[in-house]
Amino acid sequence: MIDLHSHSSASDGLFSPAESAEYAIQKNLKVWALTDHDTTDGLSEAAKVCAQSESGIIFLPGIEINVRWPTGEFHLLGLGLRKNSQELKDIVADLTESRHVRNQEIVDRMRKDGIDVTLEQIERKFGESQIGRPHFAAFLMQIGKVKHRQEAFDRFLGKGRPYYVGHEGADLDVAVEAIRSAGGIPVLAHPLSLYVSWGKMDETIEKIRNHGVEGLEAWHPAARINEGFKLEELAHKLGMFVTAGSDFHGKGVRADRHLGKTSGDRKIEDRFWFEELAPHLGDFDFRETEWCK
Repeated sequence: MIDLHSHSSASDGLFSPAESAEYAIQKNLKVWALTDHDTTDGLSEAAKVCAQSESGIIFLPGIEINVRWPTGEFHLLGLGLRKNSQELKDIVADLTESRHVRNQEIVDRMRKDGIDVTLEQIERKFGESQIGRPHFAAFLMQIGKVKHRQEAFDRFLGKGRPYYVGHEGADLDVAVEAIRSAGGIPVLAHPLSLYVSWGKMDETIEKIRNHGVEGLEAWHPAARINEGFKLEELAHKLGMFVTAGSDFHGKGVRADRHLGKTSGDRKIEDRFWFEELAPHLGDFDFRETEWCK
């Protein structure tokens, strides 16, 4: 069992990077990727836990970059990062600044609604480099504005709701180059989030592939099983390899997200590593990456 898409508290996950690594080891994963949103802050901590483990787990340093897109969301995974290149540092810095501006606007909307809070208070409370909507949802729970996380999104933070503010993404070509410069491979995450009709899916994915995106995350909890098979078939038709992930953010954060499992709560098979991704990574040893030094 493996997992090629998960998050820690370095972005919007529940567990710290070390706790995330320990949980992956506890779950007996053979291969595990940490792909926090727009940051590499947790990679060294997670890599060192995996390197010290006797389980033999293969750790894949990664990132999930928010890319500019007209509809829905475009998230680009970078898997197998070997170093923190200047290009990767630059794109993370730009996205962090963009996120900060967005977060200030969310706070401004909350204050207009009578909630006495500042962005500095939110940042101190959660202490992460990438504050996002899940942190605001947690804050709304803490002050009793909502009872649970989903209610916060349904009433206040989801698209079209009073506290929603869009997050400006990176240029696709810049994101692809940043991942490659760090020794990683670009993979389109959860393609159904692009909000493209099935009638236009083939041509859309082909255009994205032509920008240098090599892999497609066909298997994700947000996709139905039959959709996973359709996306896998499409990827192979276009000459792309296929990945699978849980998009795990921590126990209890989302009822449909379990480490090592994907669409339909299916276990993520070893083939997505040994037959799909690994051949494209070449001679990869996470212990030799910058994150373990």
